[in-house]
Amino acid sequence: MVLGVLISPHVTEKATLSNSMNTYVFKVAKTANKLEVKKAIEGKYGVNVRRVNMLNTKPRQVRLGRTTGVVPGYKKAMVTLIHGEKIEGAV
Repeated sequence: MVLGVLISPHVTEKATLSNSMNTYVFKVAKTANKLEVKKAIEGKYGVNVRRVNMLNTKPRQVRLGRTTGVVPGYKKAMVTLIHGEKIEGAV
């Protein structure tokens, strides 16, 4: 089932600029694969997906004074739609 695959849209300047080229970026579950992401996007937004590219972002250590912490890693999906379609309400 594709429930819980999509976490949130990934809102950055680069991701917003890619919207004009029919490419949308989403944070997805760590266990999600391309087929699950494609089905989730098509089911939720009612669009036809042309291509899905996946990217794992590794966790990294950060430091503030003497305190150290970890920024958790996540998985991104870059979804390209068929020409002429767009996701309404996407940032």
